[in-house]
Amino acid sequence: MKSLHRQIKRLTTSHVQTLTLTVTLTTAAAPSRALCGTSSPSTLSLKNVTKSNFDSTLPDLIRHIKAADFVAVDLEMTGVTSAPWRESFEFDRYDVRYLKVKDSAEKFAVVQFGVCPFRWDHLKQSFIAHPHNFYIFPRQELPTDGPSKEFLCQTTSIDFLSRYQFDFNACIYEGVSYLSRGQEEAALSHLKLAYNVDLSAPCQDMKDVKDVPLVNIADVLFSERMKMRFNEWHDSLLQERKGGRFTGCKQQFETIFFKMRPALMLEGFTAHQLRLIQLVTRKHFKDLTYVRAYDENSILKKMIVYVDSENDKSELLREVKHGLFKEAEKKIKAAVGFRQVIDLLSAEHKLIVGHNCFLDVAHIYSKFFGHLPSTAEEFVSDVHKFFPHIVDTKILLNADNVLQQLMKKSSTSLSSAFALLCPEIASGKTSSLSACQQCVKVEVQVDDMRSSNWNSGAKHEAGYDAFMTGCVFAQACSHLGIHFKTDAHSADLANNERLGKYINLLYLSWNSGDIINVSTGDVGIEFPSVNSLKKRFFKIVHPNIVLIWGFPSKIKAAEIKEGISKVFGIGSVSSIYNLDETSVFVQFSKPELVSDFVALKKKLETSNDPITVLHPFSKFLEGGNTCAAGYETYVDICGSPVSKVLFSEQAEAVGVKWSKLVEPKEESETEECVKFAEDIKGVSSTPKGMDESEKMREIIKTTPVRDNTYSELEELVYGYSAHPRDEMTGTNL
Repeated sequence: MKSLHRQIKRLTTSHVQTLTLTVTLTTAAAPSRALCGTSSPSTLSLKNVTKSNFDSTLPDLIRHIKAADFVAVDLEMTGVTSAPWRESFEFDRYDVRYLKVKDSAEKFAVVQFGVCPFRWDHLKQSFIAHPHNFYIFPRQELPTDGPSKEFLCQTTSIDFLSRYQFDFNACIYEGVSYLSRGQEEAALSHLKLAYNVDLSAPCQDMKDVKDVPLVNIADVLFSERMKMRFNEWHDSLLQERKGGRFTGCKQQFETIFFKMRPALMLEGFTAHQLRLIQLVTRKHFKDLTYVRAYDENSILKKMIVYVDSENDKSELLREVKHGLFKEAEKKIKAAVGFRQVIDLLSAEHKLIVGHNCFLDVAHIYSKFFGHLPSTAEEFVSDVHKFFPHIVDTKILLNADNVLQQLMKKSSTSLSSAFALLCPEIASGKTSSLSACQQCVKVEVQVDDMRSSNWNSGAKHEAGYDAFMTGCVFAQACSHLGIHFKTDAHSADLANNERLGKYINLLYLSWNSGDIINVSTGDVGIEFPSVNSLKKRFFKIVHPNIVLIWGFPSKIKAAEIKEGISKVFGIGSVSSIYNLDETSVFVQFSKPELVSDFVALKKKLETSNDPITVLHPFSKFLEGGNTCAAGYETYVDICGSPVSKVLFSEQAEAVGVKWSKLVEPKEESETEECVKFAEDIKGVSSTPKGMDESEKMREIIKTTPVRDNTYSELEELVYGYSAHPRDEMTGTNL
């Protein structure tokens, strides 16, 4: 689904609209796909998993994953880019591509997670697939889980999901929650700190109430009544050493035994009344203590317990504290939720298969492991520890000549590859000989039902997309020469020699670009067929790039290129590319032109001379808000968690204006020209109707001239000299 969703997003001409959602969001009912649709003889329903059937589904899924030869995954998100300039561009270096993926994974939510284990069945001579479609939602399950989680929604993504009948209510109300490993560790640390788990030390009441004077008459009367009844019960225990029921307050008091000690169960009291009861027992009864504890059904109970001595009281409170700690620990473990599936995939070291899946992997890391590292190298190093074998089917389709011929130069999107490589499954019916014969048979099993000709009717859901990804991978392996039917060891795909050169190679962005090796961290892996793909731009040399932003939106990139070319020569600008409506990349032909440009721009902006308004730079310097910096400043801005719509707003929010500019060279001829321009006194008036060019020439002609300054001034104003100069002597010819 991601490829189609991104195509739709690129066709959108309006600004990206984002909306902050919290876990308290409610969504109006949308046309929904049934969570538990009925099966017919010809079709099986996709296995949808929510919090209501997660626990019952997990054991079977664990069994399928353990037995699987590979597991295909796919994710559905609430968006991809938080601002137009955070799209992946041809000018982006690999580290910038990673920073943009990082920003996307941190800001958007995963709402569906498809998991599809594939197992080769030697008897059936086919793969058996078990597609699962998980609705997940970052619900706040723990009171110590911090503030409500927030995430962005991109309108194009939400619109795409809704058009394919995504069930938003199922996601929000029934989605399986989760904790990352980092969140679980933080919750456990907070728990240990809160309960001060040192079971060998005497314990204090967990919820001590300050001994404050009672000023409210109702509180005084209630406290006295509780004192009398506790005293009556206490005296009865001492006299008869057995419990009983109080006829006057049957609904509020019940004598039980708690940890082999007599106790009164407190029911029907408000929180305020329970605080008053704690005050009464602590002030008037040394051998009674108030405790809170969970019963065998994990229901919190409040009690007054009789103790024989201070030592007995301390021992009781230690036991109670230990019980509360274990119960809270159990809740944290339960809140791990969907991450149990991710932990299983990691622990089993299964071959993970995705399609154009670098962003998917970043989401998996961000949601289920912890904060994303700041660099691509650190990221892939960590990912390799969790998932040592990953295959991207888009890499396979682009890198292998045989597969490219089969694809007939078609799009390598998941839907196109599935239709071409798996025509019978894609069409949902057996077909005659097709252009691309299906080489590997795939059967689908959902619960106890199996089909060899499956069409779920739920395309563009994560579970079905994961199934499509696995089918494409199986066919690709066959075309690479991996023979599942004849080779008993062919199912050991993670160690297969034919597949080995493609394992752990991922595109660094959602629109291809650089390839990174997850196992080594190497960037720029080359395959001849991949490198033959058409590029839109000249060779990119990042040290030659200047980023210009903040100019008026009416200025076009071509006008900026024209102005720069007038000053530095026609061939000075190799290429120019819009980042957004008020910012551009400019790649110079020589690295020294970068510093020359920055120096000249700075001088023009600090000069108060009227001549500068006629300079070729004046158009894009209009307004005084235009900034320029080298490529490393762009990297810093992309690394910021802030996301403004316009890049100029982003730079301002980050606090970048003139920082990290390319260091200008020492005073050059250009600077001398600017200094000379500051000495010009000019003429007070010019004839009416004279255009700016004629006016400028009039100023030049009427200005006292020093040696060789006339042509220099012309170069400053027009970007060229009308007078040819001797290169050896520097004089006009």
